[in-house]
Amino acid sequence: MIRHLVLFKLNDGVAKDDPRVLAGVEAFEGLGKIIPELREWQCGWNITVRDIAYDYAINSLVNDVDALTAYLTHPAHQAGTALWREFATWIIADIEV
Repeated sequence: MIRHLVLFKLNDGVAKDDPRVLAGVEAFEGLGKIIPELREWQCGWNITVRDIAYDYAINSLVNDVDALTAYLTHPAHQAGTALWREFATWIIADIEV
C-alpha cells in the first residue's frame, strides 16, 4: 500500500474564498468517488495558524505503484491539479505503509 500525501500552500494574496480556490477544492473533494484506485480519500483545510503550516491537505491510500499512476494520470485528477497550479504550490510524499 502507498500513502499519498499532498500539502498545498496558497500563493501570496490568494484567500480561501477566492473563486479559483473554491473551484479547486470542489474538484478535489469529489475525486474519492470518481477514481476507483483510491482506497481512502481525505482532504481539507489546515485548522492551525503557524508560519510553517500549509493551507490545504490531501491524504490518500492506493494499493500499489500502478494504482498511484492510474490516479495521477486520471483526467479528473489532471483537471484538478490544473486548477490548483494557478493559485498554489505544493509538496508531496508517497510512502509505503
